[in-house]
Amino acid sequence: MASMGDRKVAIGWDTRTWSRFHHIWLRDHCRCPKCFHPITKQRLVNTFEISPAIKPIHVQSKADGLQVTWPDVEPHVSLYPWSWLQTNSYDPLVKRHDSSKEPVLWGAKIEKAPPSVTYEEAMTVDDRGLYKWLKKIDRFGFCLVSGVPPTAEATEELAKRISFIRETQYGKFWDFTADLAKGDMAYTTLALGAHTDNTYFTDPCGLQIFHLLSHTEGTGGATLLVDGFYVASIMKELHPEVYETLSRVSVPSHAAGEASEFFRPSPASGFPVLSHDNVTGELTKVRWNNDDRSVMNALEPSAVDEWYNAIRTWNRLITSPDSEYWTQLTPGTVVVINNHRVLHGRSAFDGNRRMCGAYIGMDEYRSKLAVLGEKFAKTRASPSGLSIQERSVWDPAL
Repeated sequence: MASMGDRKVAIGWDTRTWSRFHHIWLRDHCRCPKCFHPITKQRLVNTFEISPAIKPIHVQSKADGLQVTWPDVEPHVSLYPWSWLQTNSYDPLVKRHDSSKEPVLWGAKIEKAPPSVTYEEAMTVDDRGLYKWLKKIDRFGFCLVSGVPPTAEATEELAKRISFIRETQYGKFWDFTADLAKGDMAYTTLALGAHTDNTYFTDPCGLQIFHLLSHTEGTGGATLLVDGFYVASIMKELHPEVYETLSRVSVPSHAAGEASEFFRPSPASGFPVLSHDNVTGELTKVRWNNDDRSVMNALEPSAVDEWYNAIRTWNRLITSPDSEYWTQLTPGTVVVINNHRVLHGRSAFDGNRRMCGAYIGMDEYRSKLAVLGEKFAKTRASPSGLSIQERSVWDPAL
């Protein structure tokens, strides 16, 4: 049931549930071929020519959606699928909950059954194994790949199955030893505490790929993984004031080990340790590398003790045996990490250790995951119920 008021159209989903849509919002979201390009999926309607006082001539409930007739030189008719309207309700806001996409939080016990796929699965041309791999990264924040040929070439091809490699000051595809060829402690034999990479970038790299190609004449170098979302969930419950501090206080950072490079994020004041979705409030990103932290010169004098107490609590939780998953990588096993969620580190080592790997952008990874999700969805249909091959202009993600 639909009814039109002076500024909004109200839709009753049942006797108790309603959604209201402003007239200007509806006109702006018309997706007929004149208003929304069916191929490029980009808006054609000129939003700024729509009158703020626009009002439909007529609204009507049809079997497949809400039909709205707009005033124009020639009356313009828009049809909005019911499912699309319900998904995009903003008055009231509909919580778009999908339990299949909720992250699986984990601690040290993940050691019993870490997420993994085989190299053969990941490289299969029909992409089913690739989709399985990327979904596990999405749910757990990391995934192991077994049976990878212990060569840089095979590892690079595996990385490219996800997307093109993101080049940084460390190069495009890394193949390195502890020789300080780069001014970073990763190029030493020292132990590295749990951290995320690129805290000094405005846009930290999304995925990290590591493959230990060889380790001779020495021991050590175990890999450490910590689920930042798991630790944050514990902290939010037990220490909500600490959670709030780490969600609010910006942390400046830098990469300055190379004389030819000096990286700081924009703005230079940095970003909080914990970042959230502005609409849902969900935790979306963890940034933490105490080694790369710059001077905390913007703290309010009254907040200095609060800040140091907060990071002391955070450090205690991420270094708790309950949080730490240690694994000894060997040639043939690749680990892929969501750098926006999972912290990584290593134990000290000696001997000759050769590691290779790469960064993949978060947007590129998410794009591939979304496309494969469309490809392998059990049922892909248009709002009218007809099966489709092309992405619908009413795709809820558009």
